[in-house]
Amino acid sequence: MPVTPAAFFGHGNPMNALESNRYTEAWRAFGRAVPRPRAILVVSAHWYVQATALTAMPRPRTIHDFYGFPRELFEVRYEPPGLPELYDEVADLVHPTWVGADLDSWGIDHGTWSVLRHAFPDADVPVVQLSINALKSFDYHLQLGAALAPLRESGVLVVGSGNVVHNLGGVSRALPDAGFDWAQRFDEAAKECMLTDPAGACRLDGHRDFDLAVPTPDHFLPLLYVAGMAGATGADVDVLVDGYTYGSVSMTAYTVGMAAPEPSGSGMAPLLPEGPPPDGANM
Repeated sequence: MPVTPAAFFGHGNPMNALESNRYTEAWRAFGRAVPRPRAILVVSAHWYVQATALTAMPRPRTIHDFYGFPRELFEVRYEPPGLPELYDEVADLVHPTWVGADLDSWGIDHGTWSVLRHAFPDADVPVVQLSINALKSFDYHLQLGAALAPLRESGVLVVGSGNVVHNLGGVSRALPDAGFDWAQRFDEAAKECMLTDPAGACRLDGHRDFDLAVPTPDHFLPLLYVAGMAGATGADVDVLVDGYTYGSVSMTAYTVGMAAPEPSGSGMAPLLPEGPPPDGANM
């Protein structure tokens, strides 16, 4: 079995699930380019809890973890099978780190399905999610990603889904497809780490723009899992697509262990709902 790549996606606005733009085209290109996985394990920014757990139900539900968006978005269903037996494989790999088996509380949130419905539109590859433990350090997440690296050798596609820069309080509609200077500086620093020393990504909290770029860690931490896998194996890291939306969100995506496919067309910037982002709107 060929070694399966890994990837980090800047998923941005949930509306990307419905849009066709240069980011979603890049996600589609990635899905077409990778060998068909045995399963997809996703570390999503939107399962940020005080525990490390893996979904272990045979049919995970579609979770619409946002509000203030069009009804069309709430009608999306992405319903691949789960893979309960993957829990034992993961638990063995990361031992003595404890991982709980989630049988019914979570499912597939929009950090996962907004990307996968483009990359794997048939929803016929089993999908599981790994939670982000909010109580743990950057080093913990990097090391857990490294421990998961052998999954690639058994056909599991490991995906991190978040945003390197994610500051919804700084959103500016005057910058629909551009980034503030501080956002660009931080994103470029992260890019330098990923391309030359992936393990260095866990030290980005010392960057001068970290507090603006990462006001909360949930969207940044999925990057550390992919960085950990890359660092553990020495696999090549490539930029799949990059760019910014509304000043304060980076859409940069990375692949590990494959050449970055060329996205087709220039597309358009991701869209936000009309008016300012609603309180609690989740991207």
